Amino acid sequence: MEHHKGGGGFSDVMTLNGLRLSRSVLRLVGELTKLKKLTLCLSKPEESLRSAMALTQVSSNKCAGGFQKVFEHESTELKCKMKFAIYLPPKAETDKCPVFYWLSGLTCTEQNFITKAGSQLAAAEQGIIIVAPDTSPRGCNIEGEDESWDFGTGAGFYVDATQEPWKTNYRMYSYVTDELPKLINANFPTDPDRMSISGHSMGGHGALICALKNPGKYKAVSAFAPICNPVQCPWGQKAFTGYLGSDRSTWEAYDATVLAGSYSGPQLDILIDQGRDDQFLSASQLLPDNLIAVCSEKKIPVVFRLQPGYDHSYFFIYSFMNDHIKHHAKYLNA
Repeated sequence: MEHHKGGGGFSDVMTLNGLRLSRSVLRLVGELTKLKKLTLCLSKPEESLRSAMALTQVSSNKCAGGFQKVFEHESTELKCKMKFAIYLPPKAETDKCPVFYWLSGLTCTEQNFITKAGSQLAAAEQGIIIVAPDTSPRGCNIEGEDESWDFGTGAGFYVDATQEPWKTNYRMYSYVTDELPKLINANFPTDPDRMSISGHSMGGHGALICALKNPGKYKAVSAFAPICNPVQCPWGQKAFTGYLGSDRSTWEAYDATVLAGSYSGPQLDILIDQGRDDQFLSASQLLPDNLIAVCSEKKIPVVFRLQPGYDHSYFFIYSFMNDHIKHHAKYLNA
């Protein structure tokens, strides 16, 4: 670009690519260029979405004819890097598949379920994708986040915290019900209208509240040894006080027993397995009888199976995992 002088100063005439143009025309050219860039961006919103939902593959292993993978991404809800595991059955190579979300319990990462539960063979047979996220934000440098095993790191309790210093990062409820499904649907061959949810202990609590708070969103729900009435048990009271504050009325929005009492959505057929020799059952941390009583009153179908000899471990989960996959498949593949 050249400026053309005249009378001791710059004139309003410039040369652009050999053309003599006034400043006003050049300003118009600049605005049109910006508009063209904006139009190109808006014409490809899916590309913008994908770039915002970029995934980094951490691992990939052939398993039961499909692939067990782990990915990492930057979470907008949790303001940190998060990992999730995903099992892609053989059917996912050619068709869209329903998604079974698994929520793990206290102290777990995305690894516990995929290495111990034995879910992949049944998922391969039923053509179901399984997604298992981590149980909390990680590495947020919040004072006290690593001080105890049942609060903070590895113990997000699937709530959206409202209290400092947790409320910025500890938003596991929104992550699990909103951000993660959008991420999965944008990057994998899923049928967004067919999803279900399950979990263990703290994750069983998470699965139940996600289903009860979002009528119709999940086609099926099940749980292993869930924390059924957290407002009444020590684990829940500790977590809810820290994340939600001292006003107990705010806790009820994340309590399956309370939510079941006001549920009015489509019928949910709930499957719960509980080990009779579970030390946390006898310690009144799980309180399944409270949930069963409310579901009975509200006519919410619950199959509750008290399994003799079983404890709270993944040996218990492994023993009945196939039953749960079949329960979900009945509704996901209907």
